[in-house]
Amino acid sequence: MTHDIREEVQQILDRAVAEDGIPGIVAEVRNADGTWFGTAGVADLTTGHRRKPGEYLHIGSSGKAFTAATLLALAAEGRLSLEDPVNRWLPGVMDAGGYDGDKITIRHLLNHTSGLFLTGLAPELQQSIVTQPARVWTTSDLLRLAVSQPPVGEPGVDFVYANGGYYLAGAIIEQVTGNSYAAEVERTVIRPLGLTSTYVRPATDTGYPDPHPRAYVANILMDGVDPASLTPENYASLVEHSDLPPIDSTELNTSWGWAAGGVVSTTGDLSRFLKAIATGSLLPPAQHRQMWTMVSSGSVVWLPHARYGLGVIEFDSAATDGLNLRGVSGTLPGSFTLALTTDDGLQSVVVHATIEPRTLDIPIKIIKAVYGVTLG
Repeated sequence: MTHDIREEVQQILDRAVAEDGIPGIVAEVRNADGTWFGTAGVADLTTGHRRKPGEYLHIGSSGKAFTAATLLALAAEGRLSLEDPVNRWLPGVMDAGGYDGDKITIRHLLNHTSGLFLTGLAPELQQSIVTQPARVWTTSDLLRLAVSQPPVGEPGVDFVYANGGYYLAGAIIEQVTGNSYAAEVERTVIRPLGLTSTYVRPATDTGYPDPHPRAYVANILMDGVDPASLTPENYASLVEHSDLPPIDSTELNTSWGWAAGGVVSTTGDLSRFLKAIATGSLLPPAQHRQMWTMVSSGSVVWLPHARYGLGVIEFDSAATDGLNLRGVSGTLPGSFTLALTTDDGLQSVVVHATIEPRTLDIPIKIIKAVYGVTLG
């Protein structure tokens, strides 16, 4: 690895802490010259302990790729098809919200074209995170949440990022196999790849194994805003970034993530997982192609020029000078993850911050430093 890449990425990390208020941030870069791990800030604002390799990290929506890979593995085993309608496996579950479970397929759930609403901003969920941070969400709770608002489109048409689709996908995994979602992710993904520091976080967990960084939040509701009033349309206008010291959210219960974002991993394990799904070494060719069949996300996916597959993102090659750049990303209160690799798996970067960045500048600058491409 050239000294220039190391130096440039380290400068970006340092500025993220000094100028953007990130408590702690790391980047693991791998290429033909080896592996380099850069860090800035601290893992714990109270103790001042530094961040280090091997930390257990909640990877948020990056976990959707684990769910998609599990379903694709079941498809390869002949136990289901991505064209199966939801009603085949979960009859009647979608009826309560006015959805047609005979028309919505597993594929629609995984690429966010099901017509389900933007579950992450459901008022009930937002209110719960603020006022009941220890609440344990059951599978029944999540399936009910997934259809708690009317459809926003027809199946197979528009991209709308819906965690609810992945709640349904997790329930389908359990219905098809008779095993828990966590057990099937372990069987089909974690064990085959030897991801010894990766697991699906149990619903009742309120901590992480050591070593791990603390998680912090700075985005707060404006004074006088009722969490129950939040909608996808007004959310951005009702939340502000506080200049007060960040709030420690490490013990937040994240059972509402589940199959939409319930995986804990490390930078090393996540790099290995991404290489396997990007190159096709985990799934058979037919399922590998399906995972990387992309749909346009319009302006919804937060990184410019990114399209969405089955739990994964891929950049439009016209914006990357022909480089096929694939990855996963996720955020949740107190954790931000971005993992990218070339489609041959030879050049990768995994970034993790202990607070959600205020802007896109940090990931865009890191992409430019590692891959030499400018997104905009």
